[in-house]
Amino acid sequence: MQTNLASWASGTDLGNEADAILRRCVHCGFCTATCPTYQVLGDELDSPRGRIYLIKQVLEGKEPTQSTQQHLDRCLTCRNCETTCPSGVEYGHLVDIGRKIVDERVERSWGDRTRRTLLRKAMLSPMFAPAMRLGQSLRGLLPQALRRKVPERRDAGALPQVGHHARQVLMLAGCVQPAMMPTIDAATIRVLDAVGIGARIAPGAGCCGAVSFHLDAQDEAVAQMRANVDAWWPLVQDGKVEAIVMNASGCGAMVKEYAHHLRHDPVYAQKAADIVALVKDVAEIVAPHAELLRARLPAGMRAAFHPPCTLQHWQGLRPLSEQLLADLGFELQPFADKHLCCGSAGAYSVLNPDIALELRDRKLGAIAAASPDVILSANIGCIGHLQSGTDTPVRHWVEVVDEQLRRAAQG
Repeated sequence: MQTNLASWASGTDLGNEADAILRRCVHCGFCTATCPTYQVLGDELDSPRGRIYLIKQVLEGKEPTQSTQQHLDRCLTCRNCETTCPSGVEYGHLVDIGRKIVDERVERSWGDRTRRTLLRKAMLSPMFAPAMRLGQSLRGLLPQALRRKVPERRDAGALPQVGHHARQVLMLAGCVQPAMMPTIDAATIRVLDAVGIGARIAPGAGCCGAVSFHLDAQDEAVAQMRANVDAWWPLVQDGKVEAIVMNASGCGAMVKEYAHHLRHDPVYAQKAADIVALVKDVAEIVAPHAELLRARLPAGMRAAFHPPCTLQHWQGLRPLSEQLLADLGFELQPFADKHLCCGSAGAYSVLNPDIALELRDRKLGAIAAASPDVILSANIGCIGHLQSGTDTPVRHWVEVVDEQLRRAAQG
């Protein structure tokens, strides 16, 4: 694609990056076939090709409008289009650039601005945990729209002492997962302990930055990235940990992009690159030990695995994850359109509920045809979103493995 950037964009870091991405796009349209919002809305401007054209226009000097902003907002950032694209267009990075530029030029309505700010601050607030516990205790009284955002609380169980293990890894503290689904972190610690790996959380580490980054606060997100690098760096530098383990694929996808977001920072660029080299999804850590665990697990659980977009399209870990689950004895049931987004996409399901619910119901309809006993996934957002529309249990796969290991030990 030919480009002619406006003077304000030409020669800048963002302009140069966007220009390189735009020039790889040949407007073939393959991306439209795998874009969830295009499938739901049928609007070319709600497809990757259409959004690329909108961003190109802005970079070439056309003044963006609220309509431009809305079409970019509607993108789930699932990156399915990147998996499909034969030209290797880095659409995810381009839409980040487009959103940042448009948000600087188009003022949001007071209501939209307030909603996004409150959502961001609430999710990152120390009051989120007690508020979630209160919501869970009153869950039966909540209106349906709110109830589907409040998962039922389950006991996380006791944690083992893991300091004696020769192999040690770090885990991300996260922002909402410890409050909403503490069983995921607890299960991760116990499963890693079962294969001889100690897992701990570094003091000072917090949200990966994804919440702020996708809610109009990219500078705040970058500050959170630096804070996590600072928290992890002493342990990484001393060689005390072999990996930084992610059990939420959305967080893993964001942390694996730290090197990209901090590449122009003279203090953090190399540190971020070293950190990224250590980041592993929990499936990557557990996979070499599947045979050891398999001997202690029952066989025959009929399961459907929903691979989150951040796992399959951002990180390319769907094949490894599915093979791991098969090796652990799950009978994985195939279903249609496994590559498509479920509609969760972080805060997207709150900001665009109609699209999110239609995508959720499409996904659950496809899964229901497989008649699984349990739906497995690898990201808290997908798990909560899917569970809100079905009575079939939706769990992180590491939770189910942990439960089976504990039952085997008790039996």
